[in-house]
Amino acid sequence: MATFTTWSQFLGLAAVLAWLAGCTPSSAPSTTGNPGAAEKKLNIVCTVSMVTDIVRQVAGEHGEVTGLLNAGVDPHIYVPTASDAGRAMQADVVFYCGLHLEGKMVEGYEAQRKKGKPYFAVSDGIPHEKVISSTRVATAHDPHVWGDIQLWMACVREVEKRLTEIDPAHGPAYSVNAHQLLAELEKLDAYIREVIDSIPEPQRTLVTAHDAFGYFSRAYNIRVRAVQGISTDSEAGMQDVNNLVSFLVENKIPTVFVEASVNEKDLRAVIEGAQQQGSQIRIGGTLYSDSMGPQGTYEGTFIGMQDHNATLISRSLGGKAPERGWQGQLKSVAP
Repeated sequence: MATFTTWSQFLGLAAVLAWLAGCTPSSAPSTTGNPGAAEKKLNIVCTVSMVTDIVRQVAGEHGEVTGLLNAGVDPHIYVPTASDAGRAMQADVVFYCGLHLEGKMVEGYEAQRKKGKPYFAVSDGIPHEKVISSTRVATAHDPHVWGDIQLWMACVREVEKRLTEIDPAHGPAYSVNAHQLLAELEKLDAYIREVIDSIPEPQRTLVTAHDAFGYFSRAYNIRVRAVQGISTDSEAGMQDVNNLVSFLVENKIPTVFVEASVNEKDLRAVIEGAQQQGSQIRIGGTLYSDSMGPQGTYEGTFIGMQDHNATLISRSLGGKAPERGWQGQLKSVAP
């Protein structure tokens, strides 16, 4: 399958594919004119699995939703393919996270937006002052907004708004679907707050492979440290590893977490470094950071992903959380 190193290559092929298909994105679903014919659904393309999940729930029966990035794929370093280009160009609407989460894809999407095409960043629904700034990346913003459920709820509202603009005839249905999802997320937010707050204060430090939990940290009052920065598009340096080793040893932190979509190599180096200085470090488990769990599983939904993370973090750091999570659907998690 072809991949692209520049967006000029990506957009060039995308234009050819659209021309060959003899179509451009439409502004609303159409019907055949036959009253008995099935209604045409919106053709919706999304990037990361977290965005795909909320768009699918809000669109409901009126949208055919395709996600480009599967479970376990790191969006920071993902290189778009010819298939991605074709799907996006032929979609009625495209949703992505924004804040440069999707790396090489964002440049092309932003170019399409400037042309008036229906490409929407769900993070546009978040008040600017709520976005975490960072000096560690060129884009200056942390894109991992789903870590704060209240902010992700704003993204759900953005999806509802944009779908209604594209397809006003089904606006009431999108509103009902969005409000049902928002009610569930409100309960999830309360659960996460409760189980993280149950962790004893001296143990309330989350150490991960890369800095994907800044919003989670701010929303749920837990300290976060990581060996890599906000993006995984460059490897951690030796100084990054040494700094985290010193932090673990000095603060007597015994537990770190790996991430499903991030290479463990740098974090393993940190563990070995701490062990050489006499600290015994254990891995508390695997968190879902930049993608959800396997498709078709509870952890492969946004709610399941967040339930898994909060439950695992709480139980591994000495807090109190149900063994099988908020909805009783998790596999048994540590300890």
